[in-house]
Amino acid sequence: MAFSHTSNISVYPSPVRWWILIGLIMVLGQVVIGGITRLTGSGLSITRWEIVTGTIPPLNDHDWQIEFDAYKATPQYQKINAGMSMSEFKFIYFWEYFHRLWARLMGFVFVIPFVIFRRKKWLDEKLLKRLIITVLMAAVVASFGWIMVASGLVDRPWVNAYKLTMHLSLACILYAYLAWTVFKVWMPELTLAQVSPSLRKYLAVIIILVAIQIILGGIMSGTKAALFYPTWPDMNGEWLPSVLADRSMWVADNFVQYDATLFLPALVQLVHRSTAYLLTIAIVIFAYLLYKNTTHPLLRKGTVITLLLLGIQVALGIATVMTSIGTIPVGLGVFHQAGGLLLLTATLYMYYLLGGFPARKTPYSR
Repeated sequence: MAFSHTSNISVYPSPVRWWILIGLIMVLGQVVIGGITRLTGSGLSITRWEIVTGTIPPLNDHDWQIEFDAYKATPQYQKINAGMSMSEFKFIYFWEYFHRLWARLMGFVFVIPFVIFRRKKWLDEKLLKRLIITVLMAAVVASFGWIMVASGLVDRPWVNAYKLTMHLSLACILYAYLAWTVFKVWMPELTLAQVSPSLRKYLAVIIILVAIQIILGGIMSGTKAALFYPTWPDMNGEWLPSVLADRSMWVADNFVQYDATLFLPALVQLVHRSTAYLLTIAIVIFAYLLYKNTTHPLLRKGTVITLLLLGIQVALGIATVMTSIGTIPVGLGVFHQAGGLLLLTATLYMYYLLGGFPARKTPYSR
């Protein structure tokens, strides 16, 4: 298996390449900030979706009181945070505000360089198309973010777990699409002379497993499943939680009204753990097969990075579960979520190296 580089393939200018990479890093940052927002219980602190005027935070005591009074009308305040002080409210308000501000900042980081690069004719039609799709996807993610928040402003003191998972999943799809764009922009000249189709297909299955694991992590977070089974390798002394062995619990209501019983928290945590074991085995086998069939340094380094990220992610997952006694630790929870995205990035990168899609030329040449 060997790589070849064709000298007449053009590359994008450095400003464009760094601009796309910064965009990817900012999307990763947005997911991390979103994790902090969720784990600190801050997501419902701002009760309105004001795209423009919401950029300016409360500037005086009167404005703060208006925001606080609006929050006091929510089920979360009435059922969970009743009696919280203004300083406590300002803390949770900060994280939700920062989460939204970061999203607005991403818009500026995109628009200004886009106009400049477009005028310089540094963006070919294929990249332009990908950027338009990225913007549309970002708009969908933002819109669904408000749908998620709105689900926790009526009746429920928390956002709906399924809508939270959908918001996270859409964000991850956006991230993966932008990551692939980064690969194409930074390495447009990369081609593969020989490739093992079976190995690439095997890696595709691994990527699907990583995606499923991230989705399960979203449901884990939304149902606060870690709080109910904070032990490992068993689940409160059981390998199969008794609630799952009870056939009467397997009804639709327990999937919809997941707060009423331990059924869904037990089920999603069991599946999340099982998928982690399966994913670990699959990646280790992949690494063995790759090392056995190629000596290419890029592929080998990518495999080592993937294995390292896998080990860190497994350790973070176990540590997060075992320390989720009473509350889920913010630091571990956020690092675990970020680790999932980084592992997804590594597997996508490996797939790119294995020739997931053919290289394409750009009209710019240095």
